[in-house]
Amino acid sequence: MPYRRLPNTDEARIRSLKAAVNKGFAESPYDLTICYPSLEAARSFLETFSQAQYIYKQNLNRQARENQGFQVLLKTAQLYISHFIQVLNLCVIRGEIKKEYKTFYGLNPDNFSVPEMTSGMAVEEWGAKIIQGEQERVRNGGSPIYTPTIAKVKVHYDVFQEAHNIQKRLKEITAESLRRVAELRKDGDRIILDIWNQIEAKYAHLPLEQRLEKCKSFGMIYYLRRNERLAAQKEKQEEQAASLAEAQEQADLLHLEESMEKIIVEEGEEMLEHAVHMEANKISF
Repeated sequence: MPYRRLPNTDEARIRSLKAAVNKGFAESPYDLTICYPSLEAARSFLETFSQAQYIYKQNLNRQARENQGFQVLLKTAQLYISHFIQVLNLCVIRGEIKKEYKTFYGLNPDNFSVPEMTSGMAVEEWGAKIIQGEQERVRNGGSPIYTPTIAKVKVHYDVFQEAHNIQKRLKEITAESLRRVAELRKDGDRIILDIWNQIEAKYAHLPLEQRLEKCKSFGMIYYLRRNERLAAQKEKQEEQAASLAEAQEQADLLHLEESMEKIIVEEGEEMLEHAVHMEANKISF
């Protein structure tokens, strides 16, 4: 026997509620399948939930659009910061800068590799360290690095940091709108369950097939169990095979009729030709 299951996506929830509300309010007020308070609750929730879904999608789309430009700024900041660290390491290797000064930048004096900066948080962290470290080294009497200068690094870092802050805020807004949708899902499932219980109770006296059709018209969703689904598939395959066999049989019959008609026509033509020939012989005698 088919069993019902609550919708598992937001779109399915909205479709189910819309079907129930539209069908319910179209009925006579003296013979309602769903009680009026439940219909009002469903209609009110549907408006609230649809709006929350719309806001979430808008926020998500805006975050995705802004992220495209942010990725460009992120890669540029990565490039300048990593380049500066490479130049700093080369200066240390050539003896132009004491390796102990690398501690100003938060770098290991004995490690000449560039730190990993694959995320925005890492770029923000290392950018701040490099800028502060260069300023601290220069204050202690060191010569500034010119290729690139820390001023140029800072320009790209500041632009990146502003975009990064915007992106983080957009993520927070999107997460908050998603949290709101998630909270509403619980209320939606509760309302749908109440409505479905009323619908099934209304048509409980009907035979199974009629009951399912009535319930489905209100947006209820039914599924077949695995053994029932396999049985239905087998029955469908058998029906298709029977239809194909019947179609083949009709085609063979049609072909046979066409062949018989052809034979009859050919025999008629031969008889007509023979009769003409006999008549011609009579005339000649």
